[in-house]
Amino acid sequence: MNAHRIIVGLDVGSSEIRTVVASIDENSKTPSIIGVGTHEASGFRKGLVIDVEEAINSISKSLEEAERISGEPIHSVFLGIGGHHLNAINSKGVVAISNPVGEIQEDDIDRSLEAAQAMNIPPNRKILRIIPQSFSVDDQTGIKYPVGMTGIRLEVDAHIVTGLAPCIRNLEKCVINSGIDIEDMIPNNLAAGDGVLSKRQKELGVAVVDIGHGTTGVSVYEEGTILHTNMVPLGGENVTNDIAIGLKCSIDAAERIKLEYANCNPNSIDSKEMIDLSLISKMDMHQVSRKTLCEIVHARYQEILQMVQEELIKCERDGMLPAGIIITGGSAKIPHLLELARETLKLPVQIGFPRSFEGLVEKVDDPGYSTALGLVVWGSRFATSDMNFKIGVPNLDWQKTIGSVKGWLKNLMP
Repeated sequence: MNAHRIIVGLDVGSSEIRTVVASIDENSKTPSIIGVGTHEASGFRKGLVIDVEEAINSISKSLEEAERISGEPIHSVFLGIGGHHLNAINSKGVVAISNPVGEIQEDDIDRSLEAAQAMNIPPNRKILRIIPQSFSVDDQTGIKYPVGMTGIRLEVDAHIVTGLAPCIRNLEKCVINSGIDIEDMIPNNLAAGDGVLSKRQKELGVAVVDIGHGTTGVSVYEEGTILHTNMVPLGGENVTNDIAIGLKCSIDAAERIKLEYANCNPNSIDSKEMIDLSLISKMDMHQVSRKTLCEIVHARYQEILQMVQEELIKCERDGMLPAGIIITGGSAKIPHLLELARETLKLPVQIGFPRSFEGLVEKVDDPGYSTALGLVVWGSRFATSDMNFKIGVPNLDWQKTIGSVKGWLKNLMP
């Protein structure tokens, strides 16, 4: 019988908790989905824990459903973390090559990454992820994996993601108190990119816009690695709130009419078309204009896209990404969003659906599962290199972060 590993991705969102269980064996690099669990995210707001007991219960319910469908007990997860408290910076690390003959070894990579993270980080922040963008050996630049090369000096350009330590600890506590261990913790916007992008898109230059319930993640890739990440503090929840205020209806009614009647092109709607809220909600008896609804939705989505454009300007890639924009996330399915995004961002745009999976793919064929499936991809990247890798040990200290970096680097090799 082939050796196989169970990998679990846990996406703790502001609206829903999504758990995906996948199996991967030694003969295949393609994860097979064997279980999915989804539960309402009570106890969270914009990716942050606001009620520990409710959060633990929500996580537990999602895990239980995934266990029931997969038939596999869940002992540990690859955990996604989001929220506008996440911050990313680019840094450089320079070291002398230690080998007497000048041949670069993995220890030199470790030391260069340690040098890159030797910066002034506030004591209330914690490094979540260090991603090498490229290496330089002496005067040769643009190197992806320098082990085996020779030189005198090794320099790394690294992308470092940090988060507020109290927010990270609160999420860790809720997951661990749900009865499972944390295998590794990955920022949601990085995981979403792994869920929907191909290597070719990452090489050409592409941005992933993950529009969630509470926040929107932006990740820009170029030459196969991450160039820029950030979180925009707006999402689908803001659209719903705008509808409730603008149309003077309840939040529940606002969410329903957003899902059933809204789009991002008010010009496509007859100004005389009305929505009878009494058919949707027992609390609201009046009628509202569907065109007004779409005007409200258009305005907020345009604001989100303009903030995305500001992120592209920061990394000097506004209008300069050959593979364009991939929009994903639970709030990405609204009609006419692609047209609005093309008009605003002046780039090719498409919806990003999860890719390269087997098994119960019909249960996860939705942009809302991009992050959870990206977490599975992250886990499978290391599973295929070591099928005896032990599950159940949290991968949150520096040495294990270095181990994850090595797996990331080797994944970039042809």
